[in-house]
Amino acid sequence: MGNDHIRRPWRTVRPGWTARPGGPERAGSPEHRGGPERAGSPEHRGGPERAGSPEHPGRSERPGRRWRPRGTLLALTLAGSLLLTGCSGGGGSHSSADGAHGSGGYSGPLPAPNRTSGSGQGEPDGEQTGDARREIAPSPDYLSTFALDVDTASYGYARRSLADGRLPDPTTVRPEEFVNSFRQDYRRPDGNGFSVTVDGARTRDEDWSLVRVGLATRTAAREGERPPAALTFVIDVSGSMGEPGRLDLAKDSLGVMTDQLRDDDSVALVTFSDEAETVLPMTRLGHHRGRVHDAVDALEPTESTNLGAGVRTGYDTAVEGLRKGATNRVVLISDALANTGETDADTILERISGARREHGITLFGVGVGSEYGDALMERLADKGDGHTTYVSNDDDARKVFCEQLPENIDLTARDAKAQVAFDPGTVRQFRLLGYDDRQVADQDFRDDRVDGGEIGPGHTVTALYAVRTRPGASGHLATASVRWLDPRTRTPHEESGQLETGSLDGDLWTSAPRLQVDAVAAYFADALRTGGDRGSTLPGALPLSELAGRARTVASATEDGAVRDLADSVERASRLAG
Repeated sequence: MGNDHIRRPWRTVRPGWTARPGGPERAGSPEHRGGPERAGSPEHRGGPERAGSPEHPGRSERPGRRWRPRGTLLALTLAGSLLLTGCSGGGGSHSSADGAHGSGGYSGPLPAPNRTSGSGQGEPDGEQTGDARREIAPSPDYLSTFALDVDTASYGYARRSLADGRLPDPTTVRPEEFVNSFRQDYRRPDGNGFSVTVDGARTRDEDWSLVRVGLATRTAAREGERPPAALTFVIDVSGSMGEPGRLDLAKDSLGVMTDQLRDDDSVALVTFSDEAETVLPMTRLGHHRGRVHDAVDALEPTESTNLGAGVRTGYDTAVEGLRKGATNRVVLISDALANTGETDADTILERISGARREHGITLFGVGVGSEYGDALMERLADKGDGHTTYVSNDDDARKVFCEQLPENIDLTARDAKAQVAFDPGTVRQFRLLGYDDRQVADQDFRDDRVDGGEIGPGHTVTALYAVRTRPGASGHLATASVRWLDPRTRTPHEESGQLETGSLDGDLWTSAPRLQVDAVAAYFADALRTGGDRGSTLPGALPLSELAGRARTVASATEDGAVRDLADSVERASRLAG
């Protein structure tokens, strides 16, 4: 029967997404780099629209999806094609039958293969993405593809909320940002690009493991080795920024950062409240640090928050002061509580799209304030070729603007995407934890027109998967690949890593300490998203009180203050959740 026993995976059906071979894609969305909706266009690399075509049978209509009308004769023809193909043993790399125990050699999926689909019945296998309580439907592949993301604002803001005595809004909790907030010990590459580390361990739930895909960039260059930076600071001076811990913290941070920058770096300063103003044009520091300090010291909170005007003026100023060969970046510091002018992220991004695409100007968002417009800032950064963080005190600010200065202003990779290919001979089900807003259609992994993530030196990116292996299966489990463009030449590069089932023999809570930290962070985020102790959907989940104890243990093993802070936050959440 060939491939007919391969069970079709689960994939979340989301409103506003159109079905494409290999994964959902926001049709016609302004942030999709390939331009307007291209299904059926010859220039789309995936080829013409193939749902239900003889080459890709088995595409049943998904709940909530609208399909082009087809006549009864065509429907019967497609049904006949499905039956014939399901039993023909046609080609493709998914060659294992349900319940297979693996084989001596790996013949499973490689990144972005041509897909075939089976017609297996019963409990669906494969991928389950997003919230398990959402509507799900089958999908014919064992691939998972997403844009890289080094944002950490979600975790920082959750810690601030818990310290203030309240649980964070579940919609602001993004598991990948919790996990990526902690130091890793992955091997570093020698040059630009990434190393790939794939490992994992068993959970206490039968046949379920956590698999970790770890990507690392080179260490940050010594101060004199990085390219010069041209930074346009866009500072929110609206009335809400008058609260302690907002504008005052931003001013202190900018003052420290100005002293940390080199003489050949350049700085511009834009402020916005109800209107935006360029306070300082792009200025080479050299002997002009005093001018920058004077401009920063003069900042005072005024009226409403026209964030759209601030971003537009900031990018205009960055283009005027553009420096060839430098890292040109807009640094937005705001509570993101936009209430005047354009308040929609897509509209704001569309107005500055030329500066982003033509000049390669990236965005670094720094969130502040007990009340914080998380969704707006996160979308601006994700779709604006950048990343976000959140600062709530002087220690956070010192870390972001001093210790992490090189990785927050320099770039080692553009449009970076990851793709994990699971072997259907050994893997029954899998689910990516987080990255809900960063998913990429599988066939777009090697389409360099499609937006990815911008990553700096010294960064690590971690993706965790809940993976259910087939009983008794052994051999190859997954191939993880990362693709990126050189930040200077735009030349594409790829790197891959492999994982065997034997690497999952160990128990999660006796595994490598850093893997345990990642597990605690992921379980914590999942509990906050799904209702505390009673709502976790992940295999091997622990009550928050027990999870805090795990964090305490691994904090002692790593001697890491950040992990001790994590344990404190878990304990606060446990008390608040009751």
